[in-house]
Amino acid sequence: MSLKEHNIKSEYRSLIDNVIQDFYLPLLHDAAMYRRAVGFFSSSSLVEISKGIGDMAQNGGRIEIVASPYLSDDDLKAIKAGYENREKIIEGALIRQISDEPSDYYSMERLNLLANLIADGIMDIRIAYTDNNGDIGMYHEKMGIIEDSDGNHVAFSGSMNESMTAMSINYETIDVFCDWKGAEADRVQLKENAFHAMWNNVEPSLKVLEFPKISETLIEKYRRKKPNFDIDKEQFYKRKETNKNLRGEMHSKEAIGPRIPDDISLHDYQEDAITVWVGENYRGIFDMATGTGKTYTGLGAISKLSMDLGDDLAVIIVAPYKHLVEQWVDDIVRFNMKPIVAYGDASHKDWRKRLSRAVLDQKIRKDKRFFCVVCTNATFTDKYMQEQISKIKSPILLVVDEAHNFGARSYAKLLDDRFTYRLALSATLERHRDEEGTAFLYDFFGKKCIEYTLERAIAEDKLTPYKYYPVLVYLSDIELESYEQLSYEMSKCVIKGRDGRLKLNKHGEILALKRSRVVAGAIQKLDALREVIEPYKDDNNILVYCGATRIYEENEDSPDDETDIRQIEAVTKILGNELGMSAARFTSEENMEQRALIKEHFQDGDLQAIVAIKCLDEGVNIPGIRTAFILASTTNPKEYIQRRGRVLRKAPNKPFAEIYDFVTLPRPLDSVSGLTIDQANRDITLVKNELARIKEFGRLAMNSMEANNLIWDIEEAYHLDGSQTEEVNDYE
Repeated sequence: MSLKEHNIKSEYRSLIDNVIQDFYLPLLHDAAMYRRAVGFFSSSSLVEISKGIGDMAQNGGRIEIVASPYLSDDDLKAIKAGYENREKIIEGALIRQISDEPSDYYSMERLNLLANLIADGIMDIRIAYTDNNGDIGMYHEKMGIIEDSDGNHVAFSGSMNESMTAMSINYETIDVFCDWKGAEADRVQLKENAFHAMWNNVEPSLKVLEFPKISETLIEKYRRKKPNFDIDKEQFYKRKETNKNLRGEMHSKEAIGPRIPDDISLHDYQEDAITVWVGENYRGIFDMATGTGKTYTGLGAISKLSMDLGDDLAVIIVAPYKHLVEQWVDDIVRFNMKPIVAYGDASHKDWRKRLSRAVLDQKIRKDKRFFCVVCTNATFTDKYMQEQISKIKSPILLVVDEAHNFGARSYAKLLDDRFTYRLALSATLERHRDEEGTAFLYDFFGKKCIEYTLERAIAEDKLTPYKYYPVLVYLSDIELESYEQLSYEMSKCVIKGRDGRLKLNKHGEILALKRSRVVAGAIQKLDALREVIEPYKDDNNILVYCGATRIYEENEDSPDDETDIRQIEAVTKILGNELGMSAARFTSEENMEQRALIKEHFQDGDLQAIVAIKCLDEGVNIPGIRTAFILASTTNPKEYIQRRGRVLRKAPNKPFAEIYDFVTLPRPLDSVSGLTIDQANRDITLVKNELARIKEFGRLAMNSMEANNLIWDIEEAYHLDGSQTEEVNDYE
């Protein structure tokens, strides 16, 4: 197949495009010659370069690589001082970059392939460095030329290094030019001329030399057997073969690790996510809307990696809470694993003993090469757990559910190179007002291998459509007074952060929490709830979300935590005593057995409603919920997006779901026109944050005009336009 027959884009961006599978693999499959100038020389960069060259090499193609040595300050000083021959120093620097540490199966197979190609004269590597009047520097140009047997050329250049970090994590781009496209022919010719000049060492101020010792070292370290020219086919398997490949020999005595059971078939998007994750050297993020199968996708990825490593693998799965760990356990067992369940509970009190035994057995018993631990976030930080993880000699895969939590410093400090393979699962990875924590998560786990949005999930019938009803309530006089006083006190607590941006100090954060609880516990919500839930009093499958807050009556002087009624208690009383509904609380105060019983009665129809606080936010699966009343007015997108997701899981006889969202504003809209500018400005933080949530919920709703009408009314009252209604910081 000619290069002309491929659909080649003019630009590829590493966090948007799958550069390896969309560009390198298809083009190199049909190439006869591959010339590549890269950044620094290393064994990891060679692994990345190898992707796509198997078929090409087997069909008689050739590969020419130009790379630059990474010279330390000491190297440069020694060259300048003339202590040793410069080529000797450069050779030493290059050898340091050739790692001989044990690596994953695919990396070792690829390095073996390259070593064989070098030994057979199919691949040649030359080293480039700049020489300007005796001053040595690195060669940084990054470009490549792919040529087919018909003489067609594709040239590309840009900021992308041939390394896993550049191609997977950092935001990099390459520009692509084809010589059969008239306007681009000159650009291709310029690249060809430049590479020819480099390769033949005739480029001014640039030295390009052969280092036979480097080739000898690569051959000695990595050539172990005949080359596996089909390595790309193995690693980047076809979607239709996925289930077969992942299941493997499910019932074989040799299957000591995980396999997909016969009664589970992954969706195309789940298989695609695993394929991309494999291509990123088993690192990445599954960003999938709540209810779209993150757990099964994660277990499919675990199965693929374990098979690729011959089941020589330790898997650490971490989830935020005990009830999520138990949900994971149910699915893990189905995937041919016997997990060690680790958290502080009487039924799992021997986890330390079981874990230490598994770590020891893995070292000495072939039938114990695989083991899996599933634990809570808290147990993951346990000193004993960390000590045992450090003793594991086999490769480790770390899987973190609801991974946004691990951007916090207390968890982030434990994420290091012990974990060769990494997988983050989250519907909302971006941390609320924590850019540094979010950046760390991307840096550690890698790129998004899938971004399966709520909009796509509804469109593809993986989640239930929904109707959205914003219920407008206002702060009482005493609540508004408290809100404004707290806002005033917070204004005195603004400091500059390390990034130069304004933020609240510790005391300001406490005040912000108090202020958010004033909003969450607004007394008007109870009367509004009575009104909107009354038509549903004979229905089932109802969820009421409460704030972790207290409420207080109009005749009280202040919100005193000593005497206030918890909102959840007031709501339970309304449902049970006033409306005669069967309702149960679902909070952190209920133990595992009580929660399981509540879910069972709810799904059977014996229980009409669940009244919950925050513990339902992450991961709890109760698909039968049809109608939700959200009293908790959170400003954190992660939280309210997850709350919506709880309601949208597919269930029989559930053509759509309904969400009643209690929108809290400082005062009635018809009174805003009489405010002073200062008074109106004090309202803006709450108004904008509520608008941000209404817009997010309303944009995908079946009845979006209902939300839009309210949005327009609020914006008109406060003289805002659409560009001014994004969420704002607490201190504004």
